[in-house]
Amino acid sequence: MKISKGKQAGLQSVSDARGVIAALAIDQRDALRKLVAKAKGVDANSVAPETLEQFKEAVSRILTPQTSAILLDPEYGLPAARARAKTAGLLLAYEQTGYDKNIAGRLPRLLAGYSVSRLVASGADCIKVLLYYSAFSASAINDQKKAWVERVGAECLAADVPFFLELVAYHDEIESGTIEFARLKPEIVTRGLEEFSRPQYAVDVFKVGVPVTVAFVEGIGDAASRKAYSRDEALAHFRRADAAAGRPFIYLSEGVTATLFHQALDLAAESGSRFSGVLCGRATWSDGVGIFVKSGMSALEDWLGVAGVQNVQAINKLLGSAKPWFASRDVNSVTGIAS
Repeated sequence: MKISKGKQAGLQSVSDARGVIAALAIDQRDALRKLVAKAKGVDANSVAPETLEQFKEAVSRILTPQTSAILLDPEYGLPAARARAKTAGLLLAYEQTGYDKNIAGRLPRLLAGYSVSRLVASGADCIKVLLYYSAFSASAINDQKKAWVERVGAECLAADVPFFLELVAYHDEIESGTIEFARLKPEIVTRGLEEFSRPQYAVDVFKVGVPVTVAFVEGIGDAASRKAYSRDEALAHFRRADAAAGRPFIYLSEGVTATLFHQALDLAAESGSRFSGVLCGRATWSDGVGIFVKSGMSALEDWLGVAGVQNVQAINKLLGSAKPWFASRDVNSVTGIAS
């Protein structure tokens, strides 16, 4: 298929001069509210929307001069979108945060009152949705998710805007932080990339976690903990996932520490992964939440200007092995031929 001019323009807007996506994610809503509530020692429902808006705005204003783009939500992130550096593109999230725990399967939901066209009118260069996906889930559940992705892809095609699909690996019966899940994660990630690379979904870029749980790689993390894979096995999992991705993909930090994310990117580089950048969130700014709550905006700005900038720059230095989004085997050139 050919890549349209609108989609090319959107992807170029969120990429650096090399065609690598070095983006900052702060589209968290419930997760950010819980971080603030924990720092305050209050119930999450008592956190005012203005608090989230102010935090996002400061992060955007101070950190986006170091990034190629920022991912925000339209609920609390539009002031932050306006505060971003002129050189930074804008991705907007289209999904509701979280999922209904009373319904099986972690089914996705779109934001009420929004559409792809409305998000573009709000300034979005690209559209992102998050999907919990596992090939081990019941087919009836996954069929609903596949149809949902098809609908979003069709909307993005109609609006001629790039579609970023964030795939979050999970299992219905196994906690994600366990060694049991770590052993399944490579298969879940690889099969998700394989499925949603099919043309009917019209995905342009995947936002995905690395195909291993880095803390369970031999030689990484707590030496006393059990390991799910040797380093060679971990590298092989990276290569399998890379081969399954029929579209450009970027890595997300999955809420891990900056140190573990750096080690994940080291593994990606060693494996020869053709990742096209990162969309990194909490690993860069989460330590600023407590500072903001306890010491105010001025203290947060000081922290972001030093530690926050250093966090972003440290990740940017690890992108030397990243490949331009248009160098994917399915996106052969900026001018637009995809196989």
